[in-house]
Amino acid sequence: MNYDYKIPITQWAEEDRPREKMLLKGKQALSDAELLAILISTGTKEFSAVELGKIILKNANNNLNDLARFTIEDFKKIKGIGEAKAISIAAALELGRRRKAELIDDKPIVKTSSDAAAILQPILADETTEQFMVLFLNQACRLIKQENISQGGMTGTVVDAKIIFKKALENNATSLILCHNHPSGNLNPSQADIDITKKLKQAGTLMGIDVHDHIIVANTGYYSFADNSLL
Repeated sequence: MNYDYKIPITQWAEEDRPREKMLLKGKQALSDAELLAILISTGTKEFSAVELGKIILKNANNNLNDLARFTIEDFKKIKGIGEAKAISIAAALELGRRRKAELIDDKPIVKTSSDAAAILQPILADETTEQFMVLFLNQACRLIKQENISQGGMTGTVVDAKIIFKKALENNATSLILCHNHPSGNLNPSQADIDITKKLKQAGTLMGIDVHDHIIVANTGYYSFADNSLL
């Protein structure tokens, strides 16, 4: 069916209304725009809730990963999306992010860059500001704890070596993996990234705590310093 935004959803055939369609055919039968329409709940004089869903997706390049990075203010810039609708959508996207994070084994063994990325990407890939996290590992490379060390703006964050190694000692970690995200999506390390990695690697060597890797994550993938011989 080609939706005409001038016709209210209430006048559509029952099987074409998003809520009724979900009940009749299941959630898998709904398009992304129709799922958004359920969150939006009501349309405007100009657009039905489904049309608003389509407009939102268009603003996110029809990409759900891009949509997950929208702030409440980003949603409010779209005509017809007020604060309440923006909060509803943002809350649903955050639940989805947390679900992905909970799929991670509680205390996995982390031996490769892909092991580390599997833990870190669901947490950091959609963040719109740069975050610096550390995975603390025991002698068997099993995760002891993951911790957000600092957060900054779009282009950087401050990293304090004293804080990192203090926490490593507190958690009896024998090794660790550094990680930060690039909100821009560019996975290439900056010179600052390379310099801080060398500094932390040297500090770890002095303290007997091995820095296994430094992972950069984005919604486009990940970059490993170890895999690229930068450690």
